[in-house]
Amino acid sequence: MSERRPVIAANWKMHHDHLAAIRYTQELGYRLSGEEAGRLDVVLCPPFPALRSVQTTLEADRIPVLLGAQHVHWEDEGPFTGEVSPPMLAKLGVRYVIVGHSERRQLFGETDETVNRRVRAVVRHGMTPIVCVGETAEERDRGGTVERVRAQVTAAFEGVPAAAVASAVVAYEPVWAIGTGRTPTAADAQATAEAIRDAVGAFAGGNAGAGIRVQYGGSVKVGNIGEFVTRPGIDGALVGGASLDPEEFARLLRAALVG
Repeated sequence: MSERRPVIAANWKMHHDHLAAIRYTQELGYRLSGEEAGRLDVVLCPPFPALRSVQTTLEADRIPVLLGAQHVHWEDEGPFTGEVSPPMLAKLGVRYVIVGHSERRQLFGETDETVNRRVRAVVRHGMTPIVCVGETAEERDRGGTVERVRAQVTAAFEGVPAAAVASAVVAYEPVWAIGTGRTPTAADAQATAEAIRDAVGAFAGGNAGAGIRVQYGGSVKVGNIGEFVTRPGIDGALVGGASLDPEEFARLLRAALVG
């Protein structure tokens, strides 16, 4: 993997209640050595009800894993039933926040504008956004992958200081690959990561383009993660289904480190 510190994030989506989350976190802690964790950022992104349980388990057992959240509102407080604010997450020790996941865009009406508002809120409260971008099958088939992801990245970081852009994470998740078992070739993913980095350099400067970390996300498994993370320009992975079992996720982390 590159000189940029790799980051592999487990997106549990709507899985694991808080008791299951505690068991998972403890088991992962048993399986993950300090030396392994020292070579990359490992992030757990549980559902909101399990955040506190995972946080206290990580701290009590001194597990070298970081806490992430799957979503956030852009306002600090207000009459937004069912939402969670950036200060609430920051107070829990959340370090990373997934923003604009394709499921949020497709199922819950997330737009480039609301993604940008969330990104700015995450940055404002000292957390790191994992900004998800990616093309649909239709966009891919007509050769629009680069155009689509460049537009999404540019919109997501509008008004964000260059230094904050440089320390952010972008997850390239081809929508057509998520949960389907289909994946782009590693070469295709690398080319898209380079396009993302070029786009960032165009609006935030060369240092930001060189510094921002780009993950691959889309049916990532133990058997294929090495193909992606060994490619220059790909700095880790956003993992869905393969992160739900702690033993499998630990194996995936080792596979990423071996390459």
